[in-house]
Amino acid sequence: MNREQDTSDRRAFIARTATLAALGSGTASLASTVRQDSTDDGDDKTLIEHAGGSGSDGGGIDLDTLAEAEKLAGIDFTPSEREQILRTIGEQRALLEARLAAGPLPGTLPPAQIFRALLPGTEPERATPDGDPWSNLPDPGPCPKDDLDLAFAPVWRLGQWLRDGEVTSERLTRLALDRLRRHDPELRCVITLTEELALEQATRADQELRNGDWRGPLHGVPWGAKDLIDTADLPTTWGAEPFRDRVAGSDAFVVERLREAGAVLVAKLAVGALAYGDLWFDGRCRNPFDTEQGSSGSSAGSASATAAGLIPFTLGTETYGSIVSPCDRCGATGLRPTFGRVARNGVMALCWSLDKIGPICRSVLDTALVLRAINGSDPLDPSSVDEPFTYDPAASAEGLRVGYDPAWFEDPAGARVLEAARRAGVRTVEIEVPEMNTAPLLVPLFTEAAASFEMLTRNDLDDRLVWQDDAAWPNTFRSSWFIPGVEAVQADRVRRQVMQVMHGFMNDAETRIDAVLCPPFVDNLLLVTNATGHPSLVLRSGFGASGRPTSITLIGRLFDEGTLCRIGRAMEAELGVQDRRPESTT
Repeated sequence: MNREQDTSDRRAFIARTATLAALGSGTASLASTVRQDSTDDGDDKTLIEHAGGSGSDGGGIDLDTLAEAEKLAGIDFTPSEREQILRTIGEQRALLEARLAAGPLPGTLPPAQIFRALLPGTEPERATPDGDPWSNLPDPGPCPKDDLDLAFAPVWRLGQWLRDGEVTSERLTRLALDRLRRHDPELRCVITLTEELALEQATRADQELRNGDWRGPLHGVPWGAKDLIDTADLPTTWGAEPFRDRVAGSDAFVVERLREAGAVLVAKLAVGALAYGDLWFDGRCRNPFDTEQGSSGSSAGSASATAAGLIPFTLGTETYGSIVSPCDRCGATGLRPTFGRVARNGVMALCWSLDKIGPICRSVLDTALVLRAINGSDPLDPSSVDEPFTYDPAASAEGLRVGYDPAWFEDPAGARVLEAARRAGVRTVEIEVPEMNTAPLLVPLFTEAAASFEMLTRNDLDDRLVWQDDAAWPNTFRSSWFIPGVEAVQADRVRRQVMQVMHGFMNDAETRIDAVLCPPFVDNLLLVTNATGHPSLVLRSGFGASGRPTSITLIGRLFDEGTLCRIGRAMEAELGVQDRRPESTT
């Protein structure tokens, strides 16, 4: 095909596509009003109620428009180049309008391009290649009689007391429900109590346990879900005013997994609206160690309720800090798994190539027990993969190589953390994090989030979100429409570069390290490791002069969460600060 024929055919195809799309929908432009409904299969449909048209003739674009647009794109064209662009820009507009005219995309539809954390030709390199997290659990000791001691007991103890008949699931469930009711007015950590479902599940768990049918260490243990995780026939509001009446038609993958493990769902917990921050449609979630302070986010209620001893464990999600940050603020323990390890179907999509689901608990061992239950892939999440989660709770951290930069630990608190690591038996190795071009890594977050919530932006429903500051989602969604598609592709290529650098850094045969020990927000590593998909464990390291908790982070190799648990559990024992309780809930 010659160039002239190719150009003619391309223009004919664009015109035909736009015409067919317009005929199929009765319009060539988007609706001005939408309604959010839930279907029986849990797929949220945005229904067009009214639409008005504008042609695909360029939409009033002129040479001055192009010149101004160049400033947003960071590129310069000559006057003659602009004139040429102007002659064909209507074709581009026609393609965009054809997509809009075909109707909104279902929220469950992922992009065709699927992110994989493992580089092609590589396999997971695990320093902890075997072990079952549910075996070799420590002796739990005697079950306490006092409700407060039960409320703050770790999952690994509760599960064994339940198995041995020393406590019932109904007692633990009623205790959790009562504490949630009592302390939520101050903490604002609950969106929906699931009391009826919880008591039904607790009754079933107790019957199974009496019959000797023990499903594992989560059987009969109460838990809470961040309120962007779907639960059938119960509200899942995403913390956002436009969705406060949203009811899911089916359970998320992780909810099904925890139900199979026998866990008891007691609450849907506060989430910063659309997974950002700690401000949701009915208040700001609070830090139990300082109720004048927000809990950070977006797994705001999950971290707050767990640290406060209201629920034994919760689930959070992270795109860029939403497990690490609230755990750091509230003194909880969070495990952000490798991207793809846990299937996300039935969970609000913010960024398809970045979103991850992980446990928030009060001990490292608890995070391992929960991850063991939710680990796995599902066909409805094409990014999910099947990788074993290997960890033996009886394994020590002796001899594992932990990298650190001395500049991160120059103050007395940092020195205490390093000393705890060495007492735990690990070999501390000085490292220098390689230089990386990190700024473009935010582009996929912005563009995917804007795409996910296109309907809010186009129909001015973003105005109904409580948080409207410059840094909030509404402004970010709007401004992201001006990120050029070419730059989005280039940012993805930079992301691949960073993945290659991190692979070499973590897996080099001569300087090999099993984990990196660092403060949670140092040197852009939070951004980098979310972009590369590396796992991270955050745990309490001490308390500042204000009485607020401080934390430390361990970053591991891809799909080697077991090593993080070995190191983290050993350090947790040496740091000796895990049992301190917030005064607000004791």
